[in-house]
Amino acid sequence: MQCHPRVALILVYMFKAVYFVALFDLYCFTVLNLCALCFCSLSVDSSCVANMEQYEKVEKIGEGTYGVVYKARDRVTNETIALKKIRLEQEDEGVPSTAIREISLLKEMQHGNIVRLQDVVHSEKRLYLVFEYLDLDLKKHMDTSPDFSKDLRTIKMFLHQILRGISYCHSHRVLHRDLKPQNLLIDRRTNALKLADFGLARAFGIPVRTFTHEVVTLWYRAPEILLGSRHYSTPVDVWSVGCIFAEMVNQRPLFPGDSEIDELFKIFRVTGTPNEETWPGVTSLPDFKSAFPKWPTKDLAAIVPALDAPGLDLLRKMICLDPSKRITARSALQHEYFKDIGFVP
Repeated sequence: MQCHPRVALILVYMFKAVYFVALFDLYCFTVLNLCALCFCSLSVDSSCVANMEQYEKVEKIGEGTYGVVYKARDRVTNETIALKKIRLEQEDEGVPSTAIREISLLKEMQHGNIVRLQDVVHSEKRLYLVFEYLDLDLKKHMDTSPDFSKDLRTIKMFLHQILRGISYCHSHRVLHRDLKPQNLLIDRRTNALKLADFGLARAFGIPVRTFTHEVVTLWYRAPEILLGSRHYSTPVDVWSVGCIFAEMVNQRPLFPGDSEIDELFKIFRVTGTPNEETWPGVTSLPDFKSAFPKWPTKDLAAIVPALDAPGLDLLRKMICLDPSKRITARSALQHEYFKDIGFVP
């Protein structure tokens, strides 16, 4: 059966018309969806900005590693909170999505020895973290308590709480990477100790300078990081806790280096200079130098004389140079040193 040429031509034009109508519909659908997406994203940002109205800044209480910290009030609950405004390296580029993802995970971290992240408020170029408020940190506590080092019972209780918090986070594959006494907050009423700023190094990078461009202290940094290792893990936090443990007992820093090389040498003067026998693989680390001075190991009892034998054994295992041989936070909690720990907040 043959189709009349004029009919065939009409059919062709009809097909083209249907095709272009369909194409136009698809275009309109796409544009409408894009508009909807833009509207939604704008709505999210505007709602986040609106959320900031929930918090009233009371006073600036510090400039930490990652930004400015304010004491603030929740207008809804009347609760006092800590509001941390995060400094962004490239503010023009907005808040990195990786940072949002990482800190959002921290909201799921619920433990009695971790400062609770209550809320994350972000707009296009600003990021605020809302934490529970504690007005005392371990550094201030040591600085204002001349006889703190004599209270070995409290030191043991604080150490146990630090390890509990770290063990919980490590079990959730979260590292701190910048532990120091300033990041350990204390409830004056109960002596409960809580770890602050957990996980922020992963979200924003290991800090080199603070918000005020002050160089971040190296005193608690693990030797594998100082030697340039890119493949470090949970042992870096245990090293930091070991340094804090010794500092609580001595009431002065264990390794107060003023540069990375000075920090390494202060460590090696106590632990001995590592080699392939004591730390397999150390000579392959990027910043290891065969020309490092060869120091012998010192007696830890002479460095931290106030510690008993179990305490010295635990400290020795925490500041073991080889991270693969360093005690874990979980194992440290089972150490003989804590056999008489009793009640801990």
